[in-house]
Amino acid sequence: MTILTTQRLRLEPFNDSHLEGLNLVNRDPQVMRYITGKPETLEDTAAAITRVKARWAEWGFSWWSFIELDSEEIIGSGCVQYLGGDTANPLEIGWRLRQDKWGQGYASEAARRMAAFAFETVGGDRLCAVCHQENAGSARVMQRLGMQFQGVERWYDMDAAVYMMTRSEWEHQRG
Repeated sequence: MTILTTQRLRLEPFNDSHLEGLNLVNRDPQVMRYITGKPETLEDTAAAITRVKARWAEWGFSWWSFIELDSEEIIGSGCVQYLGGDTANPLEIGWRLRQDKWGQGYASEAARRMAAFAFETVGGDRLCAVCHQENAGSARVMQRLGMQFQGVERWYDMDAAVYMMTRSEWEHQRG
């Protein structure tokens, strides 16, 4: 399992010690507003950690906890996974942050590092992201990453805005 780092973050694969920190993020109704529409229980978060550990074992990638280097606190999480959990689909990137960390560039910072991992380590040809159509903040992170709006498709029980970028687009913007 791969630990990634950025200037301000350490991205650690989910593990059991992350339960409280992840649940603190995921139980906030505003964080979950555009994801599931409801806060997670501690049991939901524990089940997600179990699922994610299995995906790391099977695929070699999945979800990371975002640990702020200055505070050593979990401030969010993000993933590289197969869209919809189906290996026939393209790779998907996603993220969520604690409300007090919104608007500080953490999502973009983590997204750039996870995208590099998806293209350079996993070797994906395409990377997509989906978000609730009203989630302008997440859409801005996708656009900053260099992703292009593809349209609206049904994913995760919602009509989601779909963004995509290819490996060549990623390489071109990286110079």
